[in-house]
Amino acid sequence: MTAYDIIIQPILSEKSFDGIPDKKYTFKVLKSATKSQIKAAVEQIFGVRVEKVNTVNYDGKLKRMGRNEGRRSAYKKAIVTLTAESKAIEFFESLA
Repeated sequence: MTAYDIIIQPILSEKSFDGIPDKKYTFKVLKSATKSQIKAAVEQIFGVRVEKVNTVNYDGKLKRMGRNEGRRSAYKKAIVTLTAESKAIEFFESLA
């Protein structure tokens, strides 16, 4: 499993943008990924130093389409905090 398999996509929301000045970045990650695997993947992909990783598991919301009821996909979210001396992730800096 490569680092690109673990980090699925960045989460771009108002709440995630508020953490960028504090060097906190939010990603959607593989459901089976551990905190140490997420840390290693972010350090390898972006070339930064990670201080800590917080994870949250989300269940899929119930959605209705007419009479039929289904669920959105469940996913895992990781909030990655970088060390103070680490450089920022350029992808997020261009958005903020």
